[in-house]
Order: sequence, then structure tokens, then C-alpha cells
Amino acid sequence: MRRANNQDSMAVLMAGSPERFFHRGHLFVVADGMGAHAAGELASRLATEHIAMQYFRSTEEDSSEALRIAVRESNAEIHRRGQQNPEFHNMGTTASSLAILPAGAVVAHVGDSRAYRLRDGVLEQLTFDHSLVWEMEASGQIHPDSVLGQSIPKNVITRSLGPNANVEVDLEGPFEIQARDQFLLCSDGLSGQVEDEEIATIMDCLPEDLATRVLVDLANLRGGPDNSTVIIVRVAEDFAERIGKPSQSKRHLRKPDPAAVSPLLIGTAIICFVGALGLGLAMVVLQTPVSKALGPMIIAIILGIIAAGFCVAQYLQSKPKHKVRPLAKTPGGKGPYRRYQAKPNKEIYNRLGETVEELRTAASQRNWLMDWGKIDKLQKQGDASVEAGQFKRAIRLQAEAIIETMHQLRELNNRAANETDIER
Repeated sequence: MRRANNQDSMAVLMAGSPERFFHRGHLFVVADGMGAHAAGELASRLATEHIAMQYFRSTEEDSSEALRIAVRESNAEIHRRGQQNPEFHNMGTTASSLAILPAGAVVAHVGDSRAYRLRDGVLEQLTFDHSLVWEMEASGQIHPDSVLGQSIPKNVITRSLGPNANVEVDLEGPFEIQARDQFLLCSDGLSGQVEDEEIATIMDCLPEDLATRVLVDLANLRGGPDNSTVIIVRVAEDFAERIGKPSQSKRHLRKPDPAAVSPLLIGTAIICFVGALGLGLAMVVLQTPVSKALGPMIIAIILGIIAAGFCVAQYLQSKPKHKVRPLAKTPGGKGPYRRYQAKPNKEIYNRLGETVEELRTAASQRNWLMDWGKIDKLQKQGDASVEAGQFKRAIRLQAEAIIETMHQLRELNNRAANETDIER
């Protein structure tokens, strides 16, 4: 709401095939740039591009280490570009990278852009903020609720990509992945304006497309002092079966599928062996000369063995083709660092509604022409859901009211811009 350009960048790279997924998985990156002119925008774009490129090009067998190396090499490239141009000198960016792999999720992290995981109503912060306030709290020098702790600016970061030739990259994980898990990556434009319990509740109550939209709109309605970028990744219900692990709902091992064997091969093998048996019986019962029956019998046996071999090969190939390679536990990784409960209750509902009411007050004081009809209807339905104890539905209705409020505000800004153009 207050910046002319967007210094955030993101990358979403889904594996296009099972082979690629088992090799490097899915990759998601959020970066928040810093620097004058267009330096921050350039730094974040370089981070997302180079992390993705280096990660997928890496020959490192361990995917978690490949991700760490990719972030380090991205830092080297941003630093090199910053040294070449005085306008980009000391440009930097945060970066949080999440790789979803068959063996688990790993996060490579520098700065204060965050990675979370929501499971069973509990939101866990998987990354440690490389910020002054977090570093001082971790050292035991201050208490977060103390006067000193509250006075430290929360946006002063202690580590980023670009300013220095080398950087320490935190690697977290691997974290176990279960069906219906949700992972969230975000810049501090979101985490600085929306409380963690609110993030947890919105993710728990809404589908990911609606949740991402309302989180960004909520941050903007609360002032939007910084750009906000949000990625939510939801794990599919059949994730375990897709990677060949026992399902959580059906504890069974994936076995070879007999139906995958060609009926033609099976028939050929049977005919060959029956033919060989018939020739053998003919030699015994009908006293057929050995010279006439032995050769065809041997040929039939050999053909039967070949056909049977192909049957066995097809049967074995019907097993899962990919083996899930275990990831080494990352040295130094201590995440998750904080936990928050999703709270679909009246308190969270009212807290979200306060943002709408504050804008309503501002609109009245400044005579903004906004249509509140749809917003009032949504909030009235939400109030009724609260009274009925249907808190998840109430949160969703309040979220839709927030989205509609932001839509009205954008329409107001567009009208104002058009009127200014006409006056000129």
C-alpha cells in the first residue's frame, strides 16, 4: 500500500514427472529484497532465479545439501552483481526455500522471510528469524515481553544474501510429510501485520487459494507498509501412496500387480511347456523316436523359459519404480522454533472484523464512496454463525468480508486515479 515497486519475488517449480519429483521434488522460494533504487527488486529476483537454477542443475546426490549449495551460490551471484554497479552496491535479499521431497520437507533459509507448517490445527514456525530481536532473545539478553524487548525494531535483520561474499545458510529438516499438511512461505510484509494465531486460523478454516488472498488483503488493510508475498502448499490426500509408502488410512505394502503381465506372454509360456510335455509323453507312450521328438521338445522348453522370463520381468516392473532415498538430518537445524494453535473462535472472528470496522470508520471520516452492502451481508451471516457456534464458517465469512473490503478500497483508488488523469 505504501511502495511504488515490489521488492518481493517468488518461485513455484512443480516437478513435471514422477522421475523429477523423486530426483529433486517440488521447490518453492520467497525472497524479500533490500536496497535503494531497483536494487532490492533485482536482488530478490536474482535469488529466486539462481536458487531454482542451481538446485535443479546440481549433481549433489543429497537434495538438502544441493539446496544449501544453491542458496550459497545465489548469494555469490547477487554479491558479484552488486560489486559491478555502484547503484546496486550492498543490495541484499532474504530467501526462504522449501523443497517437498519423497523423504520429507527441507528448508534453506537466510533472513526473516518465514516457513511454517500447519498440521492438525497446530502452526509451527520452521525457520529462525535472522533479526536483531530474535538473535537477542535467543542469546538470553532480553525477554520478548520486557520494555527493551518491545522497543527493538522487528525489521532489523542480521543476515541476508548479497552484501557479503559468503553467507551462512540455515538448513532445517527433513520434516515428516503427512497427508493434508500445509506449508506456508511468506515475506515479513505478512508476518509483520498478521499475528501467527490469525495465520494458523485462516489456514485451518479456508482453502489455500482463499487463504492466500485474505492474508495478503488483511496485511494491506492494516497499513500495508511492506510488500506481502504468500505461498501455501497443501499435501494431497494420496501423497503416501504416490511415493510408495504405506497409507495412513490403509496400512498395506504396495505389491506387484499381476494384471501388468501380458496375457499373450503367459499363453505363449503355457503352450510351450505343454507342447514340451506332450512331446515327452509321446516318446514314452507312443514310443516316438528320440531323434524326432527331442529337438522340438528342447526348442519348446527354451521358448517357454524365455516367455516365462518376460512374464517375471513384467511382474517385477509393476512394483513402484522409484526408491525413496532418506535425507540426512541437517546439522544445526533445530526447527520448529515456535508453535501456535489455530483458534476458530469468537475472539479471532472479532479481531479480524476490527480491521474492517477501522476502515469503515476512516471511510466515514474522509467521505469515501464505498459500497458496504455486500460487506454488511457477509458480516451479518458471520455473526449468526458465531451465535450458532459454527466458528469455522464464521471465520470464512469474515475472510470474504475482508476480501470485499479490499476490493472496494482498490475500486476507490482506481476511481481517484482516473479522476486525476481527467483533471490533467
